[in-house]
Amino acid sequence: MKVVLEKKDAGDWCYRGEGAINLVLAYSGSSPTFSGKIIRVPKVPRNGSIKETERSVLSEHECSLWKDVEAIVTSPNKEVAEQMYVQCVMIPLLGSEFVDPGVKILVSREFLELVERNVLSQRPGWRVSAANVDCGADSVLLMSDHSVFPQGTSKGKPCLSVEIKPKWGFLPSSSFIADENAIKKNVSRFKMHQVLKLQQQKIQQLSDYDPLDLFSGSRERIHKAFKALFANPQNNLRVFLNSSLIYGGMGGGDQGTDFVKVEAFEDNLKSFLHGENGLRKRNFVHLVGEAILKSGVLDRLLEVQKLDKFDVEGAIHAYYDIVSQPCKICKDSGEDRQLGKYSSLHSIPVDESLKIVRDYLIAATAKDCSLMISFRPREDDDQESHYRTIYLDSTKQRFDVKAFFIDLDMKPLNNMEYYYELDQKIVNSYKQMVKVERGAANGGTIEGLDVKFHNRL
Repeated sequence: MKVVLEKKDAGDWCYRGEGAINLVLAYSGSSPTFSGKIIRVPKVPRNGSIKETERSVLSEHECSLWKDVEAIVTSPNKEVAEQMYVQCVMIPLLGSEFVDPGVKILVSREFLELVERNVLSQRPGWRVSAANVDCGADSVLLMSDHSVFPQGTSKGKPCLSVEIKPKWGFLPSSSFIADENAIKKNVSRFKMHQVLKLQQQKIQQLSDYDPLDLFSGSRERIHKAFKALFANPQNNLRVFLNSSLIYGGMGGGDQGTDFVKVEAFEDNLKSFLHGENGLRKRNFVHLVGEAILKSGVLDRLLEVQKLDKFDVEGAIHAYYDIVSQPCKICKDSGEDRQLGKYSSLHSIPVDESLKIVRDYLIAATAKDCSLMISFRPREDDDQESHYRTIYLDSTKQRFDVKAFFIDLDMKPLNNMEYYYELDQKIVNSYKQMVKVERGAANGGTIEGLDVKFHNRL
């Protein structure tokens, strides 16, 4: 029997959070079918609408891009194509142990319209301004709620979950990076992007987090990274206790009003981690660090991120050949397509161009996804668990651990120009900050840049 969520069901789904593409709702009703589940509800930008033709099929060029994955190309609509992308592309790369593809279930328009009204007051204002629920969608993605263990809370054991958006874990080394952008080879993308976000007032202060630390494989550097995330989580860290948010922002960004404050965090950990006041946060950092090290989950993610071998400064040239358009980058730089620096990219067979762009977009998914790590205390007399277990020496406790990647969205091919333009903005804003630092060191100033940049290098 097909499951269809109707208007009468809307009150059973509560707001959990959201990203740029989907709203996440958790089930709070009594149906065993949905207990321990969440749904991902698609959104549509406020400044536009999704035409039926755009919802129903991939573009001609996207069909060429994914021609080797029949399940994607033959999908009846983009929602199914997204699910097939996770099933057929991301699971083989990241491992079925770490990826839940979910299942599509049907929804009525009335359900979506009422859900949108119900959660409106809980959504961050800037998210509301950017997008609405896509009430024209006919399905949503049903997934397990990875912030809990199956039936874990019903047995009286607390479950602590950490949602991390790791971002880029490596420095690019592509020969196609322009000489004037060589700073990209020495400073992480996240650190550079922070400067642009501060200029755009999307964040209130620069983060000390560096993904290179989190992906380093060094216990000390992982602890350093996680402490920095905790000090300034932005949209890169959230912590849940029994599915309830106890630290971090509801909808991403650095919006202040939707931020769960740090004061109560230690108290919230009392039911979960042993230790005196003031020590539980430290033990929490060590617990997460051990899970990252022993699961090897970020090693998997890094391998997929590194499918981007050409950087966007190389991949953009392959993109223009795929869509059979004159290369704007070569035109703007005065390069000769046949004789210039990028001539090798414009002379390769189309199948090679397709692979460059396909790998770039897969890597983009891996650079932008989130990781959910959940912990449940174990007792000595507990039955043998099929989960990984971790022993935390500082508290003399043992924990079941599970890890899942979430938000593995397929990136549209027509995003390539946006990715290139954003990359240039990020690099240019960072280079401008460097000039400010040098000017400040010499006793000068540059108009238009905030003194908050000083001493952040």
